[in-house]
Amino acid sequence: MAQVEATTERIISADAEKVFDALADYENTRAKLLSEHFSEYEVREGGDGEGTLVHWKLQATSKRIRDCLLEVAEPTEGRLVEKDRNSSMVTTWTVTPAGEGKSKAVVSTVWNGAGGIGGFFEKTFAPKGLGRIYDEVLAKLAAEVEK
Repeated sequence: MAQVEATTERIISADAEKVFDALADYENTRAKLLSEHFSEYEVREGGDGEGTLVHWKLQATSKRIRDCLLEVAEPTEGRLVEKDRNSSMVTTWTVTPAGEGKSKAVVSTVWNGAGGIGGFFEKTFAPKGLGRIYDEVLAKLAAEVEK
């Protein structure tokens, strides 16, 4: 079982604090940022950063649907970590300043991939697919905070 990783980043024309606050707002903002690959979005506990428990289904391909129940932590300033209770998947969102009135948002997801030939294909193609999904989320995030 190899670890699989997908990382995407974007420079956003908004202060890092504003970008982070939008990402951490699971109650109101986060659902607006998700692409059509996400369904059944539901905040089960909390709703603002640390201590939030959120559920969604992620359909990465026509055959692959992941039922996610994510515990949210804020281990350091500017960082959200979403750990899936249903799998080994961990997604980390990091927002840092990137010059006057700009920020850099990075999303990185890691999980334990399958073994054998299926694992080879997963490690080869899943990061690209997930990268496209999160690129769309980051574009929606930029549109939301650059208003």
